[in-house]
Amino acid sequence: MCYKGEAGGKREGRMDVNTPITQEGEDLQQFYKGTFQIEEGDILKGKVIDVSKDYVTVDVGYKSEGQIPIVEFLSHDGLLTVNPGDEVEVYVERRRDDEGEIVLSKVKADRIRLWERIMEVWEKGEGAVEGTVVARVKGGFTVDLKGIKAFLPGSQADLHPVKDPGKLIGKRLKFKILKVNRRRNNVVLSHRAFLEEERERMKRETLSKLRVGAVVEGTVKNITDYGAFIDLGGVDGLLHITDISWGRIAHPSDRLSVGDRVKVKVIKFDPEAEKISLGMKQLEPDPWSTVEEKYPEGTRVRGKVVGIVDYGIFVEIEEGVEGLIHISDMSWSKRIKHPSKYVSIGDIVEAVVLSVDKDRRRISLGMKQLEPNPWDLVAEKYPVGTRIIGQVKTVTDFGIFIGIEEGIDGLVHVSEMSWSKRVRNPAELYKKGQEVEAVVLNIDKERERFSLGIKQLYPDPWTTVTEKYRVGQVVTGKVTTLTDFGAFVELERDLEALLHVSEMGTGGQKVEKPSDILKEGDTVTAVILHINPQERRMGLSMKALAREKEEEEMRKYMGGEEELTLNLGELIQEKQKEE
Repeated sequence: MCYKGEAGGKREGRMDVNTPITQEGEDLQQFYKGTFQIEEGDILKGKVIDVSKDYVTVDVGYKSEGQIPIVEFLSHDGLLTVNPGDEVEVYVERRRDDEGEIVLSKVKADRIRLWERIMEVWEKGEGAVEGTVVARVKGGFTVDLKGIKAFLPGSQADLHPVKDPGKLIGKRLKFKILKVNRRRNNVVLSHRAFLEEERERMKRETLSKLRVGAVVEGTVKNITDYGAFIDLGGVDGLLHITDISWGRIAHPSDRLSVGDRVKVKVIKFDPEAEKISLGMKQLEPDPWSTVEEKYPEGTRVRGKVVGIVDYGIFVEIEEGVEGLIHISDMSWSKRIKHPSKYVSIGDIVEAVVLSVDKDRRRISLGMKQLEPNPWDLVAEKYPVGTRIIGQVKTVTDFGIFIGIEEGIDGLVHVSEMSWSKRVRNPAELYKKGQEVEAVVLNIDKERERFSLGIKQLYPDPWTTVTEKYRVGQVVTGKVTTLTDFGAFVELERDLEALLHVSEMGTGGQKVEKPSDILKEGDTVTAVILHINPQERRMGLSMKALAREKEEEEMRKYMGGEEELTLNLGELIQEKQKEE
């Protein structure tokens, strides 16, 4: 067989069927001459019969074989691409019938066939050509199409801008043909158009096969903070961060890298919008489906701290299963202001399962439950009425906390500090670290509260006040507090009486403000005007005492008590009537 080449020639050779090929004595030269019609410029198919160091010998059915320089059969890497017995196409450069010589070329045959292919691809707009990127030039690259040099614009080298053009050199790629000028031997290529066409073809094929629940393979194309895009073959699907693993991950890049081949499950698919949602964790069983069987209440577990919040810590006890240790369940003895002061991310901790709620995907854990509850013994150790001595741990507006033992503090409320004084600022009476004695008033184990009292160290003076004091009795005490309406005078420990501003001064003296004549710490002598044990009140008067002294002086001056018509008791009675 022979094919028409650039120079023309016959498309196929003809065999003269009238020639008697079995005649004895037939001239061999006449046989060959009549058998084949070979013209210069033809492209023939021949058989390699020998490969030597410098030449490849090819038989095309002519009088003699043709020898082609071996360099025409070497690849870009210098490797021989032909073996004896192979069939190859060659170009007839010239022939000499008289000498039976024929000159063949493999390179020219390839070049002609390549141009035919280039023109076919360009004219039909179908198919592609293959070539090797050999060099960078201004505006793009040079591509070797098996001997024909073509131009590849930089914008057509890939689907996205090429960050490192040097990496394309030496790569063998497929191209669509954008422009051809046969006369000038100019060819413009596009690898981008080829990729787009391939991607569209793969996209149609992929979309036709996709369905919800299908397990497919893809390549990680891009990674974002919220997930990864997976190339399924011409179309991308979103693998959200929450669908990568049943466990907690900080960023998709912790599990995935661009270029990874992954197996995923289609969990949502909208063919019209071409939106695909994928999942990796859905390929594995949900660990929460068996948590009740694996972690019954009371089970001891070990896990890693994966989250810290104001109210506690989250512990991963297996991939995808986290439990919360509330701050109140971290320690019996330590007052933890913030969980971060107690544990750190990544710490391995032990805990006890307190409760499991599979439907809400919640497990409550406790660390302190690993140890005995000290409150179980405290009621037996400190019965009500027990006197204790401890250091002030904390001073607040509403009282002081006294350390009882490790992890247990007792509260002395301001109302339990004095029988009669109204303590407004405990910090004025007690300091942190000060040793204080108190009495156990109550223990609430469930609420973990220990109530103490200081005033209970001494008897309540108001229970015996009428036995010690009576109306009209002259008493002396120290001013403890000044107010706008009077002064409180301490007669004995935890027993105070009110000296009203209207009862201050002597004789006709009128006192506008208690601070005009008194200050805290002053010693005052007055007479008792009234006593009310139920309301824990006692009233004093300086004026009544002054009048008594005036009457005493008058009696002495008049020379006899019988001439006086009033005494101190009557003065007090008159005052009470006025009130």
